[in-house]
Amino acid sequence: MLLSFMLHAPLTAMGQTSLPIRPTGKEPEGFARVFSRKVEVFDIPVFATHDTPDNKLLHAANVLAQYLDNDADGIPDNKLVLKALKEQRGAIVMFASERAAMRIDIHRHISEQDWDRMTLVALFGGETRPGGSSEGLFDATYEEVLHLITSAGYAHAYPRVFGEKSGTQIAKAMDKARGGHFKKVPRAYPKKAWYTYYDRTCDYRCQITEYIYWGITSVLGAQDFTNRLQEISEEWRLNTAAKVKQGDPDLYALIKDPTYSFPTKLPNGNYSPQMQSK
Repeated sequence: MLLSFMLHAPLTAMGQTSLPIRPTGKEPEGFARVFSRKVEVFDIPVFATHDTPDNKLLHAANVLAQYLDNDADGIPDNKLVLKALKEQRGAIVMFASERAAMRIDIHRHISEQDWDRMTLVALFGGETRPGGSSEGLFDATYEEVLHLITSAGYAHAYPRVFGEKSGTQIAKAMDKARGGHFKKVPRAYPKKAWYTYYDRTCDYRCQITEYIYWGITSVLGAQDFTNRLQEISEEWRLNTAAKVKQGDPDLYALIKDPTYSFPTKLPNGNYSPQMQSK
């Protein structure tokens, strides 16, 4: 859930990381009144409310770290993307549940100006499911953390390629996937479409965010487990790398282009970098 409303992983001498949980602190102003603690990954914060379980917070932070440093050498794979994330003041905000989030009057504690100047993605503890695919459950961490990276990172680091607006390379690929160029969600997508998101609250920019998420996670294998295709087929049909490669070659080529350093391995929530020279 991308909101309008990032982790410095300390390395030990052995090259391991502990991703410590720390108090939120005084900056951004007012955040400590809502989010009691945080984990930072390459200086990108993951904030959590007091009732969000520690294991859920740490899982989200580790997945963020593995998306950004997929080869686990202790250095972010794409420095331009990390730079954009910092410039956009990207962050994950975690709540114990969606209901718990709705009970919080955010702007009673944080000014609307400070809140809106950041790029925030919400993740709920109830949908954060480490190892969920083994139980037939999708781990929303894969989605929400990736939304932050693509929308605040790639879209700004490579605006002509991944910019979330008409005419970019990713937008043109999405128009093909949807069976045409639709500024607004159509009443019905053409039969040839393989990406058919009907949420009318999701504008064209949002549709791009969702589209690249489906592509990357399908190529990485996050959508390939028992009954998953049945669950998502009304929105997305290409749930494996082979299907994306054959059915959406434009998207597949962008994801696989080494220029952009997209992850090649699905995060498992256990970020353990080994320092190497780059």
